[in-house]
Formats: sequence, C-alpha cells, structure tokens
Amino acid sequence: MRKYLFVLFLMASVPVLGQNREVCITIDDLPVVSYGINEEEYLLDITRRLIATFDRYQIPAIGFVNEGKLYEQGRLDSARVHLLELWLQHGYALGNHTYAHVNYHEVSFDRYTRNILQGEKVTRPLMQQYDQKLTYFRHPYLRIGKTKARHDSLQYFLSQHGYTEAPVTIDNDDYLFAKAYHVAAVRKDTATMQQVSRDYLRYMEDKLVFYEEASDALFGRNIKHILLLHANLLNAMYLDELAAMYQRRGYRFVTLNKALTDGAYQEQITRYSDWGISWIDRWALSQGKKGDFFAGDPETPDYVVKLAE
Repeated sequence: MRKYLFVLFLMASVPVLGQNREVCITIDDLPVVSYGINEEEYLLDITRRLIATFDRYQIPAIGFVNEGKLYEQGRLDSARVHLLELWLQHGYALGNHTYAHVNYHEVSFDRYTRNILQGEKVTRPLMQQYDQKLTYFRHPYLRIGKTKARHDSLQYFLSQHGYTEAPVTIDNDDYLFAKAYHVAAVRKDTATMQQVSRDYLRYMEDKLVFYEEASDALFGRNIKHILLLHANLLNAMYLDELAAMYQRRGYRFVTLNKALTDGAYQEQITRYSDWGISWIDRWALSQGKKGDFFAGDPETPDYVVKLAE
C-alpha cells in the first residue's frame, strides 16, 4: 500500500517538477505606497512584513525606488532612507524607478532623463555601501515610448548610464486592490478588507494562468516570468499567500538577472502606442496578434475600482 501511494505521489509530482517554472518578484514604488499615512512605524511595519516574506520563501526580490518619497518638506528623511537600508541589509536589490514616478509619454525626453538621474542620487551610493551596483531601471506606468524613436532614444540613454530595462510579463491591478484595501482599513471595515483580500488572491492566480497561456501561445512554453507588485499594505499582509500560490503551481523564485536570461526577452518590439502593458502583450501585438488573443484577461471587480477612486 505504501509503495502504491508513493508511486501515485511521484506521478502527481512529475508534471510540476518537469515544468521548471521560474518567476522574479519585483516591487515598485519604494520605500512604501502609504496613501498619505507617513508615520514611521507604519512604513517600517510594511517594509518588515515584505522582507519577512522574502526571507521565509527565499525570494530574491528587487525593489524599485522613487527617491522623491525619501524627502519630507524638501529634506531627506533618514527614517525613510533606513527602509531602503533594510532591503540591502537583508541582501535584496534595488533599482531606479525615477525620482518622481514620471510618465515618459507625458514629458520631454530631457525632463524624463533628468528625473532618472535625480532618482539615483541616494540609491546608488547607498547600494555601494552594501557592495551592490545599481543596474536596473523600471519604467513608471510601464510607458516605454509612444514611438520607436522615443523608445530607442531612452534605451540608448539607459545603456550609456549602465542601466538595464526591467520588463514585466505578469502585469496586474494590484494597486487598485491595494487602494480599496486601504480605504476599507481606514474605515475599519474588516468585512470589506477580507472580501478585497480574497478577491485579490483569486484575481492574481487568474492573472498568472492567463499569462501562462499567453506565453505558451507565443513561445510554445512558459517563459521565466517577471511579476510586478507594489510596496503597499495589502501585499505586506498577503504576500505569503501569493508566494505559496506560486509555489503550489510549481514555481521557484529567481533573480531578475536570471529571469532575463530567457531568450523571450530578446523578442523584438515593433509596435508602439500609449500603452502601459505587459511585455507579453507587446510581443503579441508586434507579432500581429488580434483581439481574440487577449480575450479572457481577468478583470478587476467593479466594487474594487469604485473603492479605489
């Protein structure tokens, strides 16, 4: 009987083990998306909770910094800088997300690139203190340029300043769920908080399945994914459940550098517009995929959207 059960276990395990699924978890808008709650203990608690999950699940996460958030009334806030130090002390990487979360499609090239350089003044020397190098840049709003010329100009600028773009394959509306959760928390509406968190976890698994299927349709396989999340209370509270879901689906967590070794990231982008979308969607559009390819993309519940307004 034991032998029979062991064989069944192996048969159930082989498909998952054989898939060799990998994902990099990236966190935007560091140090914290606080929605105006800037008490030191609140920001510290969110940061510590995120890091504790990284430690528990051995997630080599990277956080992308908006350095404008490090200042209070024009002065650098040492407590907020300390939040970045916590990431580095635990061995987690940081990247540049511009100083003020600027939309490349709404400002001049010169203004945008100045904002990139302004966004490394604290992070770069801080990382050097921990023997790390500032390497990665994440586009705010995932705007990479409305035209090929604008895109290529930015790519050249980034390469000249030692940056590698950090794309996203699993895009999602976690920020809407997070705002809705925040609103409910401020109101002390625990029932809505629980509903938002349940729907969020279900939505995030549905999103993963959607992009797995899209990846298979484009490349005939499930590529090494890059997940976009934000440094907010919702993820601080439920990242453990998200990480467990990824593990249950056969994933192991890898660095951004490892994820980018997948050949899919060399796929050419030839279509440009005012999009802030997953790179899988960009590649699909560049390959001439039409509306039916994008059908079934999970939607954010209406009540979440309304709460987040």
